[in-house]
Amino acid sequence: MPSLSVDGARTRAAALSVQSYDVDLDLTQGDRTFASTSTIRFTASAPASWVDVKPDELLSVTLNGAPVDVAGLTDGRLELTGLQAENELVVVATMLYTHDGEGIHRAVDAADGLAYTYAMSFLDAAPRIFACFDQPDLKAPYRVKVTAPTEWLVLGNGAATQVSPGRWELAETKPLSTYFVTIVAGPYHQVTDEHDGIPLSLVAKQSLKAELDREAEDIFRVTKQSFDEYHRLFGYRYPFGEYHQAFVPEFNAGAMENPGCVTFRDPMIFRSAATEGERGVRANTVVHEMAHQWFGDTVTMKWWNDLWLNESFAEYMAHRVSMAVTEYQNNWTDFGFIRKWWGLQADQRSSTHPVAADPVKDALDSLNDFDGISYAKGAAALKQLAAYLGDDVFLAGVNAHIRANEFGNATFGDLLAKWTEAGAVDIDAWAQAWLRTPGVDTISAVRTADGIKLRRVAPAAYPAARPHQLSVGGYDADGRATIVDVRLDADEVDVPLDPSVAVVIPDAGDDTWAKVRLDADSLANLTAVLPKIDTSVTRAVILNSVRDAVADAELDPRLGFDILLAMLAVESTDIGVTTMAQWAETHVLGGYLPYEENRARIEQVLGDRLSTVAAGTSLQLAVVRAYARFSADAGVLRGWLAGSDVPAGVTMDDELRWKVVLQLARIGAIGEAEIAAEYERDSSSAGQVHATRCRAALPDAAAKEAAWATIMADPEVANYDLEAACDGFWHPAQLELTAPYVDRYFAEVAGVAKLREGWIVATTALLAFPRYSIDEQVVARGRDIAADEGVASGIRRSVGDRADDIGRAVAVRAAYQG
Repeated sequence: MPSLSVDGARTRAAALSVQSYDVDLDLTQGDRTFASTSTIRFTASAPASWVDVKPDELLSVTLNGAPVDVAGLTDGRLELTGLQAENELVVVATMLYTHDGEGIHRAVDAADGLAYTYAMSFLDAAPRIFACFDQPDLKAPYRVKVTAPTEWLVLGNGAATQVSPGRWELAETKPLSTYFVTIVAGPYHQVTDEHDGIPLSLVAKQSLKAELDREAEDIFRVTKQSFDEYHRLFGYRYPFGEYHQAFVPEFNAGAMENPGCVTFRDPMIFRSAATEGERGVRANTVVHEMAHQWFGDTVTMKWWNDLWLNESFAEYMAHRVSMAVTEYQNNWTDFGFIRKWWGLQADQRSSTHPVAADPVKDALDSLNDFDGISYAKGAAALKQLAAYLGDDVFLAGVNAHIRANEFGNATFGDLLAKWTEAGAVDIDAWAQAWLRTPGVDTISAVRTADGIKLRRVAPAAYPAARPHQLSVGGYDADGRATIVDVRLDADEVDVPLDPSVAVVIPDAGDDTWAKVRLDADSLANLTAVLPKIDTSVTRAVILNSVRDAVADAELDPRLGFDILLAMLAVESTDIGVTTMAQWAETHVLGGYLPYEENRARIEQVLGDRLSTVAAGTSLQLAVVRAYARFSADAGVLRGWLAGSDVPAGVTMDDELRWKVVLQLARIGAIGEAEIAAEYERDSSSAGQVHATRCRAALPDAAAKEAAWATIMADPEVANYDLEAACDGFWHPAQLELTAPYVDRYFAEVAGVAKLREGWIVATTALLAFPRYSIDEQVVARGRDIAADEGVASGIRRSVGDRADDIGRAVAVRAAYQG
């Protein structure tokens, strides 16, 4: 099915202006389909155009009272001819509920059999709900009506009123792009509040009622604090009336910024103990989606190439606001350890792209660029820009941009103009280097006789002169720091630091976007000094430097792993422990280094920490989870499930039990019967997903075949179960068992696009990739698929990215394993 091109969008936007949408949905027709009637009023300056609609059955279409032949529907587009200056289009259709998180997704809670729905309209999905002119720059107000079972709650972008049993009418919205339209409908549990005249609510499914009631105070507090800060920063009140935050089942993304009714994935309503880092991530996500209400929702990009600006801005503002006004002070730590590494990897693959790309890609190809560059690199660049311009100029430009374009569309160029009006100098050159040129600089420190020289090297493929505002840290043997602020605006600058210091860390405050390289003396002294460096963002810089140098085959992975273990033995944040364990699992063990001998080393380090970490702390929970990930001691793990020898302060709640069961499944210490028994104990939807992951992880031929059939052949599997099957399937200790599936992956992955639609297609290709098959043939076959224009673009991108990652691992092994 073709995706909308920028030229097609421009042509339609020039010809049409949409006055209003009336959308009437009937959700009482069964568990497969719902009824959708769309009435669109629009003006036209051309005689012909098209409307987007993707129905199960298109029942009738009338244009200005005259019937339109429904047989003309092709690939989701219905041509419209004979347009007048003023037009009314009525489209009546039956639509399919989905299981992939887009359109109107319908999920049945395994805990109690109750069904829940929500709408996700993002990027090509709106026509699966209602007929529309589906592009971001044809905004219009919406009036929505919904017929639902009488026991259901209905929420949406406008305030919802139940006018009769099961019949709901939603207030007319401000002008919205099609991709923001949502409905949340089902027997949801709701908690309400109010702040500064804004009605607030939280909703989740009934089986999470107790958990939502417990978590509501924290979520509301963050929401209220953030509203106050955004109002202060922008000088522009939240414009969309009520503010609902719906935690919905089987949601693909972290959250979606629908004006007035933000949707989140419901695992954010924690069933079990959560770390401080997880709570900080949730708070950051709440604040991120709130930023969008101004930047993205009130002012929306004209085309998808500027989607980065919505996300980069929200990412930057979320970290800034969370740190400024909430209790969650670990957000920049999370950014350094997790978000930045995500983006740094993306920026070094063959699929790298500018943060601010030219508008040449169609809608679905633009979705492929919705990645760590669009989020993390863009946020880091905006952090640099705020330092470059000064905060007053930065905010003045943003605020003028919001006011000038409220409820309309704008481009990055429009925002640059507002910054220039606010006093920015030479910002076009800055934007060219930072935002319109891909790639990442490498920054290193060189010791001289009387100081330090800081060097900047741009990637050869993407030369640019990017100025960096950063700090350089010099650490003595006792970890005492001397911090020097530096403006690195040449390829080499002098830094007044004692060259005899034990460790030199460029970008010690994690303020810029660069690959940091440590000199040989710093690496030699690092394991001794690390325990004494008490700034978590600096430790994130160190870990990222080690990870990246290993991936570039510039640092022996054995030394990199030694440094990792030294860091893991003393790391004081749960975010750091979790990140280090993840890198060990996804890249080091079975990737750069042999699996079993190195697994035993990390198990030993984590086991030692278990005996010393403070009981009942967030750090202890992170260490326990990491130990469960790597332990081969079935006796200990079985004992924990049985309640014996559980570390003091640890509660074997649902989520922790499943982590233990997963590891027992991977090492073959349990089978299907034990997984089934655990699922019977936790028969929730989350338990069902965990059970799917555990079954896929079993070192058993029948289990692998069943999981593979789910991944490659089941069009009805729900997205979370699909992801779990992929997640459990591959493991470096099971390479012989899964070897036949490497060939099968490359033979079958292109067919995923015939089974499913949207986001989940690329996700399946990414998660199902044979990520532990470190082999040149795997790289070559992956690149062949990436180059095959007959394969869906999302699959090509996912396979190409994974092939690049495997290619780096192949190079590491070749360099250091002989």
